[in-house]
Amino acid sequence: MADGGFGLSAATARDTAGVWAKVHDHVTPLEWPAKAELIVEINRLKRERDAVILAHNYMTPDIFHGVGDYVGDSLGLAKEAARSDAKVIVQAGVHFMAETSKILSPEKTVLIPDLRAGCSLAASITGADVRLIKQRHPGLPVVTYVNTTADVKAETDICCTSANAVQVVEWAAREWGVDRVILIPDEYLARNVAAQTTVGIIAWKGRCEVHELFTAADIAEMREAYPNAEILAHPECPEDVLAASDFAGSTAAMTDYVAARKPRQVVMITECSMAANVAGDVPGVEFIGPCNLCPHMKRITLENIRDCLVNMQFEVTVPEDMAERARLAVQRMVDLPPPAVPARYDLVKARHRVAVELL
Repeated sequence: MADGGFGLSAATARDTAGVWAKVHDHVTPLEWPAKAELIVEINRLKRERDAVILAHNYMTPDIFHGVGDYVGDSLGLAKEAARSDAKVIVQAGVHFMAETSKILSPEKTVLIPDLRAGCSLAASITGADVRLIKQRHPGLPVVTYVNTTADVKAETDICCTSANAVQVVEWAAREWGVDRVILIPDEYLARNVAAQTTVGIIAWKGRCEVHELFTAADIAEMREAYPNAEILAHPECPEDVLAASDFAGSTAAMTDYVAARKPRQVVMITECSMAANVAGDVPGVEFIGPCNLCPHMKRITLENIRDCLVNMQFEVTVPEDMAERARLAVQRMVDLPPPAVPARYDLVKARHRVAVELL
């Protein structure tokens, strides 16, 4: 009987009321009945399959708030994948994230709802490229952003995320007894890290197709239109974007910033769904564009998450010899003591030009 509002049954309306409260600004009443039914079905299937869903910050709000068991940035999700007792992990994210989950949890079944959910940054470099880099710079540690394939991680000494990149670079320099570190593949992350440390950085010309589109002119326009808004930027953006912003940090750092400060108006210079997801948890804060959509993240939908669990498709595997080598790099990252707070990028330092050797 449909008596729970929106044409939903009372049970479905009850089970999804909390989700609706967080997503109603981003999902229309016309869309909600279908999404609510899918959310209920997916949560039932998770119990039947002994599955958990890892939902990245760039997932749409219906996924993030509706079916995500663990939500957050790539570092947090990688750790949760290893801790979870579930037999099945569904990666609501992109392919390299699913590979990372499999690397850390080889005994578990790891599924991704759409095999085409890739990443421009991960596609910018291969394991063969890393082997050539190591030949060119023997003896230097290779720090690889977690946004890379298992093939690349297998050639790596330690992985990092935007939340701990400075920490990992400085750790690697100390462990290897060197003053330079190879940090690949994101050029802008490497340049922004270089502005935070005295360790020399050798970088690769890889870029995120979402973050590289932002410009300092975008920031100037936003300041003119919304002079009271606080502007937060992701470190995969160009250096001048960070320099023009009020705060720069990982997705976790941006989330913490908004939750703690609760500014009246916020501009998040990152993927669009990030702001929508944070907005669900901090009512009263107005989130203003611009933002850019990641076409790869948006391949993941409630519909294909449901199909993924119904049909137990599509499984992500990593050859064991590759996984064993990649696991060392990922585990080194996971084992590092986490920063007291998610790393932020000091924008005063970031205004100074720091030389980076670009491969």
